[in-house]
Amino acid sequence: MIKGICWFCGSEVELTDKVFQKDTCVKCKRDLHSCVQCRFYDPKAHHECREPMADYVRDKEKRNSCTYFEFSGRTKEFSDVRDARQNLEDLFKKK
Repeated sequence: MIKGICWFCGSEVELTDKVFQKDTCVKCKRDLHSCVQCRFYDPKAHHECREPMADYVRDKEKRNSCTYFEFSGRTKEFSDVRDARQNLEDLFKKK
């Protein structure tokens, strides 16, 4: 059972198996198999992806065929908070 939250609308997502390419959020109908929904998505990484072997995907919010995709189940707000925290840690990091 896969549980998480849609990155776009914040509604709860429950799937019996894995996220397939054509899966969409029940509430907002947006693609679940998209970069922004993946655990490797990182706006600060090269090509906005922490998986070095992944192919470049132009539109991070649309469905794609990346074989490295792993559903993260986190919201945009969570990602923004994580990024802000990382920026603060980087700012005050001892050299």
